[in-house]
Amino acid sequence: MAEEFSAAESERLGRSEFAVCVGTFYPELAERLVNGAVEGFSAAGVSAASVHTFETPGAFELPLAAKWCAESGRFAGVACLGAVIRGETDHYDYVCSEAARGIQQVQLETGLPCAFGVITCETMEQALARSGGDKRDQGRNAAVAVLRMALIREALA
Repeated sequence: MAEEFSAAESERLGRSEFAVCVGTFYPELAERLVNGAVEGFSAAGVSAASVHTFETPGAFELPLAAKWCAESGRFAGVACLGAVIRGETDHYDYVCSEAARGIQQVQLETGLPCAFGVITCETMEQALARSGGDKRDQGRNAAVAVLRMALIREALA
């Protein structure tokens, strides 16, 4: 299901720059998530040239990259993307928790929308299903969340 933006919303959003921070621990998933995000931004009138991608080693590093993007003053929002697949240790729990907490902290401290587009799942098959271009595409959904929040921020400025 495609997110609908009005012509006026698309015109306003199309004048903005957005950041995508992506954890590349799983390169195939990272690529799929970024593609979904670019499609989401494009559907709202944001050109691919106005979407700037910054790669991190994994999901744990996303909050710091988002903070740097937010503090730069260049962007109307940041979509944070990645995947954490459960393994045999507690590492999964710490990475998921800290990535979510950190991304939320960045947006609350800076006032810049930062979407949590990190897939947290049990298997690679589940991750692929959530990065494949359908309604569960976390990349696209993160872009739409950032766009919607950017419109709210602009309306209240």
